[in-house]
Amino acid sequence: MLLTSLALSIALVEAVRKNAFIDWTIRDSVKSKMRVAVKRLLKKYGYPPDMALLAIDRVLDQAEILAEDIQS
Repeated sequence: MLLTSLALSIALVEAVRKNAFIDWTIRDSVKSKMRVAVKRLLKKYGYPPDMALLAIDRVLDQAEILAEDIQS
């Protein structure tokens, strides 16, 4: 289970980096694409569907914070 969590975390970071374009936090189409990528990864790694929406929001919130830190 720990390896699965680690693999999921790595995959999520890669997906966020791959989909994080300049001003991605402003453009809804890019945010939507990132949300879909995160949702697919959660499903692939067997994340419980009833907790997926909260996890997706948390991942996107953390990605936005990271983007703010990088831009500063």
